[in-house]
Amino acid sequence: MTITAALVLFSVIWFMTLLVVLPIRIKTQGDLGEIVPGTHAGAPEVHHMKKKLWITTGISVVLWGIIAGIIISGVISVRDFDWLNQLEPRG
Repeated sequence: MTITAALVLFSVIWFMTLLVVLPIRIKTQGDLGEIVPGTHAGAPEVHHMKKKLWITTGISVVLWGIIAGIIISGVISVRDFDWLNQLEPRG
């Protein structure tokens, strides 16, 4: 795995994890009963963004380590997903 591939893999995992973590423990204006005129009741009032970014980074590092380890070890390769036999041995 190249450095670029490792960074791309980490970025994809990080953003996917962020999208899962964002809605957790969010308090909306509607929940608190303090809706600012001109805004939607579902607009976040308390979002804990800094904490969520740290949680996202921690989870992403663990997931990246597991996935990168599997890729580097060769347990799973591209040939394992070649269900149509498109990859022919070069020779």
